[in-house]
Amino acid sequence: MATDNRINFWRRNTKVPGSVQPVYGAQHPPLDPRLRRTYPKDTKPKFNNLKTKKASSFHEFARSTNDAWDIDDEEDEDFLGTLTSYTPSGQHPTSPVQNQQQHHQAGDTEGVVSPPRTEVQNLQDVEEENTEFEHVNGKVVKSNSDAHLNTSSVRSTLQKQQSLPVRPIIPLVARISDQNASGAPPMTVREKSRLDKFKQLLASPNTDLEELRKLSWSGIPREVRPITWRLLSGYLPANKERRELVLKRKREEYFGFIEQYYHSRTDEHYKDTYRQIHIDIPRTNPLIPLFQQPAVQEVFERILFIWAIRHPASGYVQGINDLVTPFFVVFLSEFVTEDVENFEMAALPLDTQRNIEADSFWCMSKLLDGIQDNYTFAQPGIQNKVKALEELVSRIDEDIHNHFKRYEVEYLQFAFRWMNNLLMRELPLRCTIRLWDTYQAEAEGFSHFHLYVCAAFLIEWRKEILSMVDFQGLLMLLQNLPTIHWGNEEVGLLLAEAYRLKYMFADAPSHYKR
Repeated sequence: MATDNRINFWRRNTKVPGSVQPVYGAQHPPLDPRLRRTYPKDTKPKFNNLKTKKASSFHEFARSTNDAWDIDDEEDEDFLGTLTSYTPSGQHPTSPVQNQQQHHQAGDTEGVVSPPRTEVQNLQDVEEENTEFEHVNGKVVKSNSDAHLNTSSVRSTLQKQQSLPVRPIIPLVARISDQNASGAPPMTVREKSRLDKFKQLLASPNTDLEELRKLSWSGIPREVRPITWRLLSGYLPANKERRELVLKRKREEYFGFIEQYYHSRTDEHYKDTYRQIHIDIPRTNPLIPLFQQPAVQEVFERILFIWAIRHPASGYVQGINDLVTPFFVVFLSEFVTEDVENFEMAALPLDTQRNIEADSFWCMSKLLDGIQDNYTFAQPGIQNKVKALEELVSRIDEDIHNHFKRYEVEYLQFAFRWMNNLLMRELPLRCTIRLWDTYQAEAEGFSHFHLYVCAAFLIEWRKEILSMVDFQGLLMLLQNLPTIHWGNEEVGLLLAEAYRLKYMFADAPSHYKR
């Protein structure tokens, strides 16, 4: 019966996989019809006529849907001839990926009609044109002067992030800790009290890590998040006197790896690994200008390449590139007072850039140590977690489970990415950082507790899921869930529900067996 319904769906629907449609998701905001390219009547491109085709399986659906991340073949041909060596001086030659990005940016402006600008956007432009960066106590702050930033590129990127016009636009990174769907409110008395508790705990000669985890579970204030993440990840010792010595040693050790191994990226044995990393880096958070800067992309290439060759059991796997970004942003926020997403990395001293890179590498390594079976051959960790998610959902919400079975939706088709990328493709970056506060405070947060977060996340969209009555609609919804306006409040509720599920089911497997 389900197969007949799907065959009839393909016959009567004109919207086919791969066609341009508004998709409401955190990583891909809705398309603005005013920005679409218009064609004359006679020159309108003809799309493939799919009326005679019967997409009777997920495999046909996948084959008929274009990959959003496809790149031109020319990049592969030019890749090996343009490799550059690591230059500590901070000078970064242009790579073919950057040339291609510039080409696309120039080409995308042709035939595009810009939407009418609001008064708020005009005021933001005036402020942007009168700001520049200054160094104050090791941090980079803004001051009124001539702008050094390309305001037109910033403005176009922010327009891409814009979603529903009735809701305020929230920067994907800036003001992370206090962010909510309604904006960034001033610090409340309760928040100030929590910040004081963190500072008191961190200032003690030997930090009580168990108490720090309890305090961090419900979120870490931005001011103390960098040092707290270093401690909770196991990168720094609890003893305060030893921290500076450990930081110095670990940072030197990382750059020793760079000197020892990074030149081998052009060797026959490693060139495929480096090539895949080089291709994936521009795909990492493509809507955030910070991650499109050449200096930042080279940092990510070094981190991922060194990790890959030091972990031959898994090597580099697509998805690991996303896991660097929260650490990088949090450690960068230590030196930037606001607007992290548009910050120019080159404005920081070279030593500071190196320290951020080394700390990001070691903290990401600590994270991956606990979930490395997600990335070994055949990715058994992910396979097991997806199976566990299916089992869990069948107990806590049988309606959703049966709905998936009716329309032949497999959990692996949408939950694989949830496990592989730790929900980073489903949530804005600010939400991921808040989520990771709890993951680092929770025992086995990135592996065991993440399963319950995924279950709670799925149940959150129960109404929308049950309203979809076809295979394509369900898959498009599950791969593009509308979380663009989520903030701390929504993440807090999600974590509370995940904790409830864990409390009910984690330690009582017999309780929910049929």
